[in-house]
Amino acid sequence: MLQALDLLMILVACLCLMAGSPVAFTLSGVALLFAGLGWLAGAPLSLGAVPSRIYGIMTNQVLIAVPLFVFMGVMLERSRVAESLLNAMGRLVGGSPGGLGLSVTLVGTLLAASTGIVGATVATLGLLALPAMLKQGYDARLAAGSVAASGTLGQIIPPSIVLVVLGDQISAAYRAAQLKVGNFAPETVTVGDLFAGALVPGLLLATLYALYQVVTARLSPQKAPPMRSVPLSMRDLKEALAALLPPAVLIIAVLGSILAGLATPTEAASVGALGAILLAGRKLGGRKSVSVLALASGSGVVLLATIVDLEPSRAVGTASGVIALAAAIGLAGIFVLAFSSSVRQVHHGGILQDALRKATEITAMIFTIVIGASIFSLVFRDLGGEELIASALSGVPGGAGGAVLAVMLVMFALGFFLDFLEIVFVVVPIVTPALLGIPLADGSMLSPVWLAVMMAVNLQTSFLTPPFGFALFYLRGVAPQTVKTADIYLGAMPFVALQLLMLLILWFYPSLATWLPAYIYG
Repeated sequence: MLQALDLLMILVACLCLMAGSPVAFTLSGVALLFAGLGWLAGAPLSLGAVPSRIYGIMTNQVLIAVPLFVFMGVMLERSRVAESLLNAMGRLVGGSPGGLGLSVTLVGTLLAASTGIVGATVATLGLLALPAMLKQGYDARLAAGSVAASGTLGQIIPPSIVLVVLGDQISAAYRAAQLKVGNFAPETVTVGDLFAGALVPGLLLATLYALYQVVTARLSPQKAPPMRSVPLSMRDLKEALAALLPPAVLIIAVLGSILAGLATPTEAASVGALGAILLAGRKLGGRKSVSVLALASGSGVVLLATIVDLEPSRAVGTASGVIALAAAIGLAGIFVLAFSSSVRQVHHGGILQDALRKATEITAMIFTIVIGASIFSLVFRDLGGEELIASALSGVPGGAGGAVLAVMLVMFALGFFLDFLEIVFVVVPIVTPALLGIPLADGSMLSPVWLAVMMAVNLQTSFLTPPFGFALFYLRGVAPQTVKTADIYLGAMPFVALQLLMLLILWFYPSLATWLPAYIYG
């Protein structure tokens, strides 16, 4: 009986989840049920470790970035940054066949890098871009596929919520795998590694989307007609620059500070949250000088901190230190005043309360799932499930490559029924230590960064694949009634093929995911 409990536990959990039971309570409830059965069967249990696990989750420095990134994304969504970007890009590239579809891909890429929330991005693009594309005479399938695919880029382009939670799980799995092979001082795998590893594949995937738009427009101009025939004016260029520059600066500040090693993901996420409030205040009619002043004063403090040691006990020892400390205090005061003006603006506009409420709901859901998944994986290991998975994967034909392929197929299939959080917190902790412990033909081990990026792209593909892709359901909920469900499904298929092509490229050229982390972090 004991040997069958681990497999039965997985089966019962999957059936409950597919039946629509709440994820977090399903995971913890099934875990406690099978812990009781395991106790009756005489299995050694370690439920006493549950409180310390929960405490570790709530104090995890990596996971603290999650609510900040979520708030950043929700604030940008509520402040209608996407609408401004779409209008600006439409005027900029809409004069050529396929220009509007290309602008949707570009805006989806920018939103992915600034929000990282797939459902919000798909819904926003579906409400704004899809009616405009249909009105312009776009083929319904091409328009629907473009919107759905562009919205899923938030899964892979950093900073992404998927990469944050996946990074935490991959790091723990890699550490466990290294300890098993006798390496008691393994190198750490950080969220910054995953951000760097996913950047090139994510941008390459967006480029494939854009190329498909251009080629389709060239081969079938009637499917993607141009928006206008008037020449591009200097005013169009200025408006496009005004719409593109603020979110681009925010992306560079957040992602650039992580990749450059100037800030941890949590610190960068806090900068992103502050920047989102400044952008929202600017969009709601606040004076542009306020956001410029906040940016200049904040940058000045950071610059001073990199040049001079601002620790008060050391700075007061020299005249230059005193001057630098006084200047930093003054600049910080200016930033607080400018930022307070933006907070008042978004508060009076009704966005702040709504964004805080929505971000709290999403964060509570994520952390409740994390706790439930932690209890589930603990009981699963106690019942011998980890050894069972390791034995099964090591017996797959093809060695490490065959095992990775088998796991990818399972994750792809589960992506039809389960959300990415459920897969990341349930499947990844179970299978990843075994995968990272299987030696390659040359005796080396799989790269955890490459494996994480492959998983992220795979999850993104299942997000878009008919008939159960979550992105398709999001789009169906906001699409006009004139767009049939069959149009959404058929329109998504070429983009699914492009994502599978991206997986093949990563499979044969893993350096696309590993060279940038190695270059940045050595």
